[in-house]
This record gives sequence, structure tokens and C-alpha cells, in this order.
Amino acid sequence: MFWQQVYEDRLMQEFFNDYVQSLETYIMFRIKETVAKITPELTAKGRAPISLAMGAPVKNPPKFVIDAMKSALDESGVHTYSSPKGEVCFRESVALRMKNRFGVELDPATEVFSLLGSKEGLANFIRVIINPTTKDEDKDIIMVPDPGYASYKEMVKVSGGKAFPVPLKSEDNYMPDLEKVFAGIDKPQKVKALLINYPNNPLGATATREYLELVVAFCKKHNILLISDAAYADMYFKEDLKPLSILEIEGAKDIAVEFHSFSKPYAMTGWRLGWICGNKDAVKMFGKLKSTLDSGIFKAVQKAGAAVLNSKEGDEYIKLANEDFKKNQELFVEGLKELGWSEFNIPDATFYLWLPIPPRYKTSVEFTDDLMHKSGIVAVPGNAFGEYGEGFFRVSIVCTSEQIKELFRRMKEDGFLYQ
Repeated sequence: MFWQQVYEDRLMQEFFNDYVQSLETYIMFRIKETVAKITPELTAKGRAPISLAMGAPVKNPPKFVIDAMKSALDESGVHTYSSPKGEVCFRESVALRMKNRFGVELDPATEVFSLLGSKEGLANFIRVIINPTTKDEDKDIIMVPDPGYASYKEMVKVSGGKAFPVPLKSEDNYMPDLEKVFAGIDKPQKVKALLINYPNNPLGATATREYLELVVAFCKKHNILLISDAAYADMYFKEDLKPLSILEIEGAKDIAVEFHSFSKPYAMTGWRLGWICGNKDAVKMFGKLKSTLDSGIFKAVQKAGAAVLNSKEGDEYIKLANEDFKKNQELFVEGLKELGWSEFNIPDATFYLWLPIPPRYKTSVEFTDDLMHKSGIVAVPGNAFGEYGEGFFRVSIVCTSEQIKELFRRMKEDGFLYQ
């Protein structure tokens, strides 16, 4: 029976392509599975899990958008197929939001396209631009941030391309010299795109206007696409340091597209709603693929999203949520310093903190595993975000103030000091 099962498992695997077989399960799902297994043991010893892993708001979305959704459900025709491109009301609302928030002018008919969340959009856009091959020497290259969102590299891999890491380091304020990075690529002619993510996951780092101007100039010089993941653009703590859209930069629309999401600013993670905007030819090519893959987002979701985007209720929700995240950040910084952490970046955006592991640990996995199994505190090892993430760990500061106080009590009691 054992060898029969081995044979059957191997036979089934042979049906699937090499790209999928080489993929890693998303780090957050792996962590979640582990936590589920050890929760009874942790709870029994007074260390019920406190999760700092998942980058997602835990509060409900604005009541305004929920009410708008309920109202839309009763509208005539709302339960029929939508278009992958998005309802006109949705695209027009996106265009207005981009103008109101960033001063960016967009044609909703040609420069905006709806998404089932920005993650889906990014994955499918990468599929559109890569010519898939299993021959390593022939693979198209996309330059991706490192540390960076854990799915970027896997998105490129499953599309048949190669991800080339762009190191983000504190010494250059997480704004690397792209020409220096480009010079280290063996086959620069295979580079199809540069992917940037500001504000950044996992670092919380933002980029200056001057740097974004250099990014646009770099992509134009080397004739490569510029992909901006702006999922965290509305999560900031200082009005004078509001994150920019890449499309604010002169000439960016010639070579750039940008991805936005409702998940982070409005806590609508489960709604799966976002958009791509920018260069009309790139949006059009993306649309060709999307039209074969899905039939559009539920109209009621789009109508609710369109309603909240430019509403005073939506803006007030973002403002209050950011104030809460800032308070959490201050509590974390205070607790970390009491435990000996003294040198780390305190970002002006996102709900993340990127922290060095205590020097007595050899790897980030060793530290986060110890923290989870001893204290029930769930963080993400830095190497999950790339080669240059080793030696660090990420915490997502979306929990309650009571949980923050409890986790630092546990860390102190369990000996998790920076030493």
C-alpha cells in the first residue's frame, strides 16, 4: 500500500508544470498552519497566540461602504455579469480618486482596469509581459525589491521568468542605485520590467519625489516597463510626507502602470477589489488576458467601492485608522526599547516594523520559531522576503493595545531581550 501511494502521488505530480511544482506555499499560509497545530499547547501554558504576521487590518470596513453594498444588492441588474474591465461608475470613481489624491489625470475608458485585488492584478500583469520558458538562460527578467513582498518572486517564477533582486538597504535609505544593480545583470537585454513598492512591505520605507524621478528616467533609458505596487499609498502618519503615485512623475505614464487596492486603506481584504492604471497600451494588453480569465467583479462590490473612494466617510476612516496605527507603532517602539532594541527604522507609513533579530540567534527563522513556540508571539522571519531579509524579522502592528502590552510582558518574562 505504501509504494502504491508513492506511485499514485508521483503520477499525479507529473500532470503539473515545472513552474507550479517549484513554487513555495505562501509564507503566511505556512505560518498559519503551524500556529493552528500548536495553539492548544500554547493556550494551555498561558501563551495563546498573538499574531503579528499577517499584513491585514483587523477592524471592520467603513459602515458607509457596507451600507452602500447593501443598497447596491437591491438594484436592478446588479446580479448579472459584469465586465472584466470594470463598471463605468467604478472606473470613473477611480479616475476621480487618482485626481483628488495624487493630482493624476486618467482616462477611465482606456487607462483604468478593475482587479480582484492588486495581488491578482500583479500576477496576471507579470504573465502578460513574460515569454515563458524553462531554459534558465532564455528567461525574461523582472527586477524586484529585496526585501520585498514574498509573492513577487513566485509570481515571476510561475510565469516562466526570472526575478532579479534589487537590494533595499538602510544605508541608502531603501532607495538603491538602479544603474549599479542593472550593471550586475548578466543579460540586461532580457530585463522586461522593474517592480517597485513604496511604501514598502516589509520595510515600511517610502521614496522621495527626486528618487522616483530617477526611477522613471532609468526605465526610459533602458526601455523597460515600470510596475508600481501602491497598495500602502494611503497608510501614512505625516500629512507633509504623503506617499506619491509614480504617475505624478512627469513622463511616467509613457512606461508605467500602478496597482492600487481597497484592502489596506479600507480594511476590505475579503472583498477582493482594486485597480490597475497608467499607460493605456499596457492596460489594454493586460485586458486581453483578463477577458479570457474572468467575467468581472460582482457589480455590487464595484458600486460600493466606487461610493467610498471619494467620500468624506472614506477619507475620515483612513485618517482615524492611520492615527490608530501610529499609536500602536509608538507602543511597539517603547516596548522594544525597554527590551534592548535601540537601532531600527521607524517608518512614516504602513503598519509594519522591520527589526534586527537578537545577535545570539544565527537566523531569522531560528528567532521567530523560538518566539512563537515559547511565547506564542507570531512574527515573520526576514528571509521570507528575500536574500537581504536575513537577520531581520517583520511585525504587523494591527493588534489591540492590550495585546501589545501582553506580548511585551511575555517577551520580558520569557527572556526575549536584544542581546
